[in-house]
Amino acid sequence: MRTVRSFCRVCTSTCGILVDVSGQEVIRVRGNRDHPLSQGYTCSKGRALPQMHHHPERIERPLMKVDGTLRPTTWEACLDDIGTRVRGILDRYGPEAVGVFFGSGLGMDAAGYRVAQALHAALGTPAKFSPLTIDGTAKVLISDLVGGSAALNPRPDYDNAHLVLYIGTNPLVSHGHTVAMPNPVGTLRELRERARVWVVDPRRTETARMAHGHLAPRPGTDHAIMAFLVRELLRVGADRDVLDHRTVDADMLATAVAPFTLEHTEAVADVPAAELSRLLAEVRAAGRIAVETGTGVTMSAGANVTQWLSWALMILTGSMNRPGGVWFHPGFTHQLETFELPVSPAGGSFGPGPRSRPETQSFLGEWPCAVLADEIEAGNIRAVLNLGGHLVTAFPDTTTLVPALEKLDLFATIEIIANETTALSTHVLPTKDQLERADLTLWDHLSPRVAAQHTQAVVAPVGDRRSAWWVLAELGRRLGYDLADTSGGQADDDARLAMISARARRPLDELIAEGWAQTQEEFPAAWVERHLDRLGGWRLAPRLLVDQLAALTSPAPLVLVPRRQKRHLNSQFTYLGDTAEVLLHPDDAATAGVADAQQLTVRTAHGELTGIAKLDPSIRRGAVSVPHGHQGANVNRLTGKNDIDLITGMAHYSGIPVSVHPAADTPVILG
Repeated sequence: MRTVRSFCRVCTSTCGILVDVSGQEVIRVRGNRDHPLSQGYTCSKGRALPQMHHHPERIERPLMKVDGTLRPTTWEACLDDIGTRVRGILDRYGPEAVGVFFGSGLGMDAAGYRVAQALHAALGTPAKFSPLTIDGTAKVLISDLVGGSAALNPRPDYDNAHLVLYIGTNPLVSHGHTVAMPNPVGTLRELRERARVWVVDPRRTETARMAHGHLAPRPGTDHAIMAFLVRELLRVGADRDVLDHRTVDADMLATAVAPFTLEHTEAVADVPAAELSRLLAEVRAAGRIAVETGTGVTMSAGANVTQWLSWALMILTGSMNRPGGVWFHPGFTHQLETFELPVSPAGGSFGPGPRSRPETQSFLGEWPCAVLADEIEAGNIRAVLNLGGHLVTAFPDTTTLVPALEKLDLFATIEIIANETTALSTHVLPTKDQLERADLTLWDHLSPRVAAQHTQAVVAPVGDRRSAWWVLAELGRRLGYDLADTSGGQADDDARLAMISARARRPLDELIAEGWAQTQEEFPAAWVERHLDRLGGWRLAPRLLVDQLAALTSPAPLVLVPRRQKRHLNSQFTYLGDTAEVLLHPDDAATAGVADAQQLTVRTAHGELTGIAKLDPSIRRGAVSVPHGHQGANVNRLTGKNDIDLITGMAHYSGIPVSVHPAADTPVILG
């Protein structure tokens, strides 16, 4: 038995772990008590890495579809065939005919992701897709529109916090959305000892139960609460120096939020006026605050507006780039303070969208995931390189997506465990899982500190698995692109990692020796202030957002809301036992004739799913909560490819009107 120090890459919290190994068998994963952030914490998903590595459906050799059946083959034959087919498509139809999806499977592989970026750039295709338009475009949109750069990534200053407001996020289960929270219970317990903690969520979540205050608004009305707070601070309590010298368009913001009086907000959000007033009083008393949102916000029709008003609230309280508010992560590998951030156009960083959906546009160089099926059906996309994504459970409108994928001339998927998406693929490329490769922290700007980690490979790769960077570089070579040197074979992952980290804040050899490196963040950061000088001040009222706020309508009587589960992440870890429980309030269940633990059907205008009812008084009336990623009861069965935010292309997985009824029975529509 030996123990290897590593770090978990299930999510961006990247907790420190110790892996017990016997020979090449992974016996156990446990928390590393010496890790400076996670401090011995692990979640059930991290502890399940041995089950992932030894999964009975793991893919060990390249697969190629012959006569409709996936059959084992060699890397040479598989990559030769992909290269020949892709080159033929490029030559005949042009770069737009090849779509590339940057999935979360490759998204935690530092070397693999960087070579994937190089391959995409070499292909020159505008048809780039990622989880950005599945769960998070609002955040980078507001950074771009209000902050003038999508690179600005605000994070709560937990060390000096006075008040932290969580909206539509449950970090005790999710570990944060785009802001990682290792050891969430310990972090929140310490936080509430020195700061006030509030939660806005239609359910009394695990996080809400630890908070000092909780508002449970009607789903889809978070924006009203934020507009009320902004309106009242503009009247009394805003930081006048910031407002007068570091912002533009304050008058336009005041006009936009003017309708959101206490009485109007109480009616729209259906929360007590006394509780709204208490939150407002605490915001004013705190001075500086931090606001953090999650998928409960970013997947909804009001995502952009709620995120915008969250930023506005922090700007008005002087909380941006200041102790007790939020700080801006400069990155560990890429040091943002070493160059001037380009100032984005006032109207946003948008470009042309796909030909089949002229009403859509690209954002930050990406097309909406929702348009993929239409682009395939129109004959515009002939091949898709799926780099670690489970498209069948992630993309909206499964009923149109699956037939479209079956029509592709080529559908090559990087994956480690067989699933419904690999079954549709023409080629399956088994790359090393996270225990089989050396690695670095990739998304270092999501870390709670300016920090990075390194791990060696814990075990040898099973079967004929290869490093993802090697696979993509070899494919690139067959297409005529020099992406990485593969002459020395695929074993030396650290050589690739050394190139990635050549300009990092600490040399790679220090990371290898210590496993962890950290530098002190500059706070307030001068590079952010310099960027703000060039910008001319925070843009408080972008026209796109003002118009969206005015156009928002009242939600339906019963709507879908998303949630995460402790033993389930997107489509991963389905074998740990979390089921597709559909949470609803007992009163809503009684109206619909649904009993606890009974099978029920959730239906929208687009589709339906069947799950298990769980009557839960902690969720407010009017909300139906369905978890992500369950194949048989997946929220993408309820969503249409046309139900998207036309600014960002974000698919609406939340706030959708639904009806519920006992399975195989006559529907009862509430309201």
